[in-house]
Amino acid sequence: MFWTSVAHAGGKLMPIPATDIAVDVDNLYNFLLITSFIACAILIGGMIYFVFKYKRRSEHDKTAYITHNTFLEFLWSFIPLVIFLAVFGWGWHVYHEMRQMPENALEIHVKGKQWAWEMEYKSGVKAANLIVVPIDTDVKLIMTSIDVLHSFFVPSFRIKQDVIPGRYTTLWFRANKFGEFHIFCTEFCGTLHSSMVGKLKVVTQKEYEAWLEEEANVSTLPLAQRGEKLFQVKACAGCHATSDQSIKVGPALFQKFGTPRDTADGQNIVADENYIRESILNPNAKIAKGFNPNVMPAFAGQLSEVELSALIEYIKGLK
Repeated sequence: MFWTSVAHAGGKLMPIPATDIAVDVDNLYNFLLITSFIACAILIGGMIYFVFKYKRRSEHDKTAYITHNTFLEFLWSFIPLVIFLAVFGWGWHVYHEMRQMPENALEIHVKGKQWAWEMEYKSGVKAANLIVVPIDTDVKLIMTSIDVLHSFFVPSFRIKQDVIPGRYTTLWFRANKFGEFHIFCTEFCGTLHSSMVGKLKVVTQKEYEAWLEEEANVSTLPLAQRGEKLFQVKACAGCHATSDQSIKVGPALFQKFGTPRDTADGQNIVADENYIRESILNPNAKIAKGFNPNVMPAFAGQLSEVELSALIEYIKGLK
């Protein structure tokens, strides 16, 4: 279709469609563009034509007496009605296909949070801002938010769905092209909304199974490396800098272990293991000076002791 050919020709008007539904959406959109252009050309072109054809040539010209034409009036009402009904039926069909969840689909749980996407597979594998799926496979996303309203959007798939705290919403797709595709949040969700991006990677079945196996072996990694992965999965990197080259909404962690920290209530505390542990489980207990309260969510009840130890070891090693 038009947008597809433009994309393949190197244009930037629309991302290349990577699902059958994306092609259906593009076809409907193309039809609306073409019919709208034709209607505009007829209307505006007719107006310009009549302006010149019936322009008053002299003061003695009189307006011709023109009565109505029942047939023309019927046509310019009936033809748009048929087009609108066709568009409605076409649009309903595309929407029905988008919302009719397939049976036996690969299910992936997605959590939106400020400001990252956390994905979890049924095998227990977790990833941050990354979905890996096999090609030509039905995939169902079961989504929720742990803080504010987000919106999950994959432009190349032409699918978008609000992600709402306290309830589940669903979305499905069947990718038919290999590659990496952008994931965006399209609902303003706070300071770092623009950085809440992810990647959806479509691979072969063999590559997908190998990736799952590799991710499942995280428990065999050294404690600090497990902490580094968990730091990404829990979206800690969205708020806390791990190098001296960036400034974010939360306190920087680079070379901070073992150093004194001033708190908002005037205390001076050494950033040891207990301080880090408390700051993860109950961030408002001792807020770092110069930072706002109630920004970081509490992780009490969400992390095991092993996960806490891994995170602390990772933060200790940021030197």
